[in-house]
Amino acid sequence: MGQTITEKILDEHLVEGELTPGEEIGIDIDQVLTQDTTGTMVWLQFEALDLDEVQTELAAQYCDHQTYQFDFKNTDDHRFLRSAAGTYGAYFSRPGNGICHQVHKENFAAPGKTLLGSDSHTPTPGGLGQLAIGAGGLDIAVAMGGGPYYVEMPEVVNVHLEGELPEWATAKDIALHLLGELTVKGGVGKIFEYTGPGAEGLSIPERTTITNLGTELGATSSIFATDEKTKDWLARQDREEEYVDLQPDDDAEYAETIEVDLSDLEPLVAAPSMPDNVAPVSEYEGTEVEQVIVGSCTNGAYEDILPAAKMLEGRGVAKHTEMIVAPGSKQASEMLAREGWTAEMMAAGVNFSEATCGACIGIGHVPASDSVSLRTFNRNFEGRSGIEDDSVFLCSPEVATAAAITGEIVDPRDLADDLGDLEAPGLEMGTKYSPGMGRDDNDIISPDEAIDDGLVKGPNIGDVPLKDGIDADIGGEALLKMEDNITTDHIIPATADILKFRSNIEKLSEFTLSRVDDTFAQRSLDADGGVLVAGENYGQGSSREHAALCPMFLGIEAVFAQSFARIHKANLFNFGIVPLAIDAETYEKIDQGDDIQIVDDVPAGVRSGQEEFTVSVNGDWEFTADLDASEREREILASGGKLSWVKQQHEGGSDAAPADD
Repeated sequence: MGQTITEKILDEHLVEGELTPGEEIGIDIDQVLTQDTTGTMVWLQFEALDLDEVQTELAAQYCDHQTYQFDFKNTDDHRFLRSAAGTYGAYFSRPGNGICHQVHKENFAAPGKTLLGSDSHTPTPGGLGQLAIGAGGLDIAVAMGGGPYYVEMPEVVNVHLEGELPEWATAKDIALHLLGELTVKGGVGKIFEYTGPGAEGLSIPERTTITNLGTELGATSSIFATDEKTKDWLARQDREEEYVDLQPDDDAEYAETIEVDLSDLEPLVAAPSMPDNVAPVSEYEGTEVEQVIVGSCTNGAYEDILPAAKMLEGRGVAKHTEMIVAPGSKQASEMLAREGWTAEMMAAGVNFSEATCGACIGIGHVPASDSVSLRTFNRNFEGRSGIEDDSVFLCSPEVATAAAITGEIVDPRDLADDLGDLEAPGLEMGTKYSPGMGRDDNDIISPDEAIDDGLVKGPNIGDVPLKDGIDADIGGEALLKMEDNITTDHIIPATADILKFRSNIEKLSEFTLSRVDDTFAQRSLDADGGVLVAGENYGQGSSREHAALCPMFLGIEAVFAQSFARIHKANLFNFGIVPLAIDAETYEKIDQGDDIQIVDDVPAGVRSGQEEFTVSVNGDWEFTADLDASEREREILASGGKLSWVKQQHEGGSDAAPADD
């Protein structure tokens, strides 16, 4: 039997296990990336592991979230990250150089390589044929130390694309179509592999838009085959020597095939407040829009912004609407400026942002109250924009720009008919990419150019909290009962007033689950810990390990949920919190405030492979909760978390420990 592209890459990097869906595998990691809001903890954990040097082929540290440096805490974090990159051997991308996914794509992403990143949208370079996976920061630290990355072997799903996109439909609409069909849980435990003539017709920027948004499906990763378009794009970045031909075998077998005829697609939007709330843009025509933002790691490349510039040529932004362009990288900004498009857009009334994640996580360009914002981003979770009662739509740059011109949501096809002289801009590759861009770029400091000798820690840089092994008796008050699709933004918000404490867990923990119940943190401390109860897909969204680390710091011992998002579940194991699955009937029966106690000896059961645990509620009734965990995950859990476990393995000379030579 032949192999898929995914299986070929995994087979080449496999160090443990077999490529059987659902079985745990360990793989070698070629590249790692981290960013400024997750990177501080990554490097503190790397230091705590007593490691001397990065062992992967390449590590890159980006500063892309807190680039506005509101006070010394942000700036101190960036200085610490620069010193860590220099001390341990990583590339350092300066604040303002761009969003990690876009800059990594331009400079380092390579077909056939594995990439692990402490950001959930790490799969973006799958459009270049790189197998890229998002993970928690502790997994990144271990991988940088030479340890394998462990994950359940996903099912490989073939998304077979036929036909060609009609005018005004875009790659963003392909991704939104899949979200509408499959939902935000539709990709859990899967890798989407895009094939067919429709896939071959897409450019690299279009492919990476799709692989970026695969994260919103819950997918482990997404990937395209490589071809002449891949080779051409790498050549434009002066990296053609990194091209590798990657194709699925003719007799490759997939777990499932999803057929999409691109010619049937039309401009779509994801309405508030979930990426899978998808509908044709025509359903919302006439809705007044006060803010439009084009950019982000999803649609922030030069090729994404150029259509907006073309549509605005000779036109202006509606008087009651603000339009912001937020490029994904300095490369995109520089190319637009050199070609005169920046001046054209500014003349039309557009405001330019620094190349940063910023607005996507509620830092800057927060919408007005009771207003609609159209954004070309990947997430529109409630409150993520920086205001709790927001109304954010996701869309393509074309739909966003049409709204900016008219001041209301409009189908760009209708706008083109009304104006008469507005043509579909299509996708155009740059004729010349910015000079000086590459690994010797002024905004990327290579390891051999390091300017710091040792770690530089400001007063906001805290210590990594450790947990001893889990207790025999686990339980306590059900401090919070939550609904379905609780995101990591709910657990640890990423707004500017909170994000600056990512390297200070004691302070950061005060904001835990504040968007659900602002009394939670204090109640947890007063109760000396307890447990959490949630519905489906608990922990979806960002890879931020702080969403497990802070509950652990507050004394949370277990989470009972109907299902867990992949990365967050791994983070719960990594920080010694027991993730237990419950059925819908049990979920409905439990009330917040109930006394919940696991009857069994938990450490003994965890280590012995016990899958079902008996749980008592108020001493009145019992239910059964399931622990789905590999032998390795059980050892990590019983040890109190991955950091403690790895240190124990390393000190004992186990093969499971990261290499240090």
